[in-house]
Amino acid sequence: MDKFIAAKDIEKKYQLSYQIINRYTNVGLLKIAFKKGNIRYYDRAHVEAAIKKITELSQEGYPLMLIRKKLVGI
Repeated sequence: MDKFIAAKDIEKKYQLSYQIINRYTNVGLLKIAFKKGNIRYYDRAHVEAAIKKITELSQEGYPLMLIRKKLVGI
């Protein structure tokens, strides 16, 4: 299970609110790998890379939808 990380663990590790994680998930920046009950699991490597890039682009002043376009291409 080390390959996957739960949303609550993303909160702790990256100091993001649950609402931010939901927002990133809803706009397609974080993809759910699978669900077990009400717990969402994400690919750990993808989360790490995505959050690093989202943070960098946010600090440069890019809005979330432009970040999405850069990372997802939609």
